[in-house]
Amino acid sequence: MAEILGICKICGKKSILISETIGVCVDCLRSHYSKAYNIIRKAHEFSRNRYELPQRTPSFENGIKCNICGRGCVLAPSTRGYCGSKIRINNSIIPITTRHEISIGLHYYDPHPTNCVAYSVCPAVTGRGYPRYALTPNGERGFLNIAVFHGSCNMDCLYCQNWEYRKMTRDKKPLLTINDLLEAVNLKTTCVCFFGGDPGPWSTHALYSAKKMLEKVRKIGLKVFRVCWETNGLWNPNLFEKAVELSLETGGIVKIDFKAWSYEVYSALTGIDKREHLELIKKNITLAAEYFNHRPEPPLIVISTLLVPGYIDEYEIDHMTKYVAELNRDIPYIFLGFHPDYLLTDLPRTSINHAKKAVEIAKRNGLRNVYVENQWLLSSAY
Repeated sequence: MAEILGICKICGKKSILISETIGVCVDCLRSHYSKAYNIIRKAHEFSRNRYELPQRTPSFENGIKCNICGRGCVLAPSTRGYCGSKIRINNSIIPITTRHEISIGLHYYDPHPTNCVAYSVCPAVTGRGYPRYALTPNGERGFLNIAVFHGSCNMDCLYCQNWEYRKMTRDKKPLLTINDLLEAVNLKTTCVCFFGGDPGPWSTHALYSAKKMLEKVRKIGLKVFRVCWETNGLWNPNLFEKAVELSLETGGIVKIDFKAWSYEVYSALTGIDKREHLELIKKNITLAAEYFNHRPEPPLIVISTLLVPGYIDEYEIDHMTKYVAELNRDIPYIFLGFHPDYLLTDLPRTSINHAKKAVEIAKRNGLRNVYVENQWLLSSAY
């Protein structure tokens, strides 16, 4: 297959590591962001328009602020938040389902061992935390995870592998009730993982559901039931702390996707449009890290980074891993292989050398538990 050479619209450089979708190389993103902004916005405008979602973080004068997640939307009457799942009716912000006990999403059973971001340290795979938090010291084959897929997100990642959540937000279906999740709990289910999309916009629904599921777990005598989260970290810190505490209590893992270090790269890849968004993500990582030593096994939090070719380069990796190492050197750091998806289809898969260099940098910066997952995706493209 012929290499696809992207061209930076600012400096004119050509490379397989420059996405035509993004339109700007990583160096120009960081050094010429004012020029790059209108270029990178085009892909996000296309992404948002095709699913009838708000273009930018709503910020209406004299509006009401939505505090469910960390996007900070300020809504006028009858307008929706960036996630598309919250709407202002009169002087209240409510779910677009109109009822707080009903969210947009679905659930299914995922047999252990699952392809989880925390696979390398997951009790269902490794038995870590046995006997309190794992059924056996060798994992939990034959048992199930309840996977809860939320149909909305407060970011707009151009490479999203679960991009179908946008259709769910637009179509306002399928509907997921708290009772649906209660019925899913049985003697074969040893954990629940809230992901998506992202659980952030539905955090109140997810937190209440998790608590009710734990009540049923105690009634039926299930020995182990971990509450886990896969999230971009853009949460209301008060609600995020409750999620962390639930995972701490149950042996679950909070999996935070730390997508980039510099605001400029974050903005290009995910559509965040305020520097405060990135600062809040870092704040929530710090908040979770403060609980890390409260439960040595299994590890309470895992940080993951998708190695996007050309954009998550050594600069980004160096700063992200230093930041996490300074919080706690024992926090597991997971690097994930990238493959072309959604709108970012003009980059190669992550190379083996890219992954090796990422691990080398992370360990050099003091992290003790560094892993590469999705290794079957790795290539020799660069």
